[in-house]
Amino acid sequence: MNLTFLLKKLGAVKVMVIGDMMLDHYVWGNVTRISPEAPVPVVHVADDSYTAGGAANVALNLTNLGVKTSIMGHCIQDEAGERLLKILADKEVKYLSPEVLFQSPTIVKTRVVIQSQQLCRIDREGQREFYAIDSSPDFEKALGRAMSEVHAVIVSDYAKGVITQSLLDSVLKIAKSIPGLLVAVDPKPARRLSFSGVGLLTPNRNEALELAELPAPAIGEKYPLEEVCRRIHEMYNPETLIVTLGADGMAISEKGEVVEHLPTVARQIFDVSGAGDTVIATLTASLACGASPAEAARLANAAAGCVVAHLGTAPVLAHELEDWLLKADMAYHNVQ
Repeated sequence: MNLTFLLKKLGAVKVMVIGDMMLDHYVWGNVTRISPEAPVPVVHVADDSYTAGGAANVALNLTNLGVKTSIMGHCIQDEAGERLLKILADKEVKYLSPEVLFQSPTIVKTRVVIQSQQLCRIDREGQREFYAIDSSPDFEKALGRAMSEVHAVIVSDYAKGVITQSLLDSVLKIAKSIPGLLVAVDPKPARRLSFSGVGLLTPNRNEALELAELPAPAIGEKYPLEEVCRRIHEMYNPETLIVTLGADGMAISEKGEVVEHLPTVARQIFDVSGAGDTVIATLTASLACGASPAEAARLANAAAGCVVAHLGTAPVLAHELEDWLLKADMAYHNVQ
């Protein structure tokens, strides 16, 4: 399938995101002196900017691709939550309240950036258990109604607490009752959650090693891609496994075998923040509208190449992706 045609088809897809919503706050400034109070730089703030982070960034990527998008996660009516919900509403992302009485503030990650370099990050968040969405009979009925209206569900786990085993169990149980519904998971292996049999699993290089329960290769050793994929399929049995490998592109695995290894198409990398969100959003939407895993991966690879060229968390822009597709096609033809 032509990738430009595939991109246009995404407008017919509906996707629901479930996961750890965050507000990303950027403080942009300059440093001209060291503080007399301590050996630290004095930052003169030039500007502040806000965007959606975590699972909310997955949702922004989807809607920017033309996908009709809804999201469920932790977000309360504090200052950060209201700002985050406005960002989502402005992009026509529908927020689905889980009807849980949350006890912790909306998660905020503040990054101080000086002349294109991140100086530090400041996190505002509560204890993990206060963000949990545990399933119940009433919640499961509401979740089932929401899932029946979409073509795919993305579980975006940032290990902040929203994704619990009971929530995952409900998602997978409901999905089995809805023909053709795709469930995609962006995992955090440290959580040790069970999600066997999902339609799509998208770990990065290090997450894949953790899922496969393999040690990191020593300096100079080759990344054990084939063994990683084989073990993940044995342990989790995903229908499609796509491992993102940073500068080495991404690998597609089915039934424990690596069926294709795609090189990266990124020409320059300023910031990889949010690239994984772009990848799972593009992969899921593409698979949901009938693309093959190889076609979906090629489009996702091009989309990731777009976002890493921007500083800070930035969702993919459809018009920018269209411009990249020609370059991506040329790159793939050159390596075949």
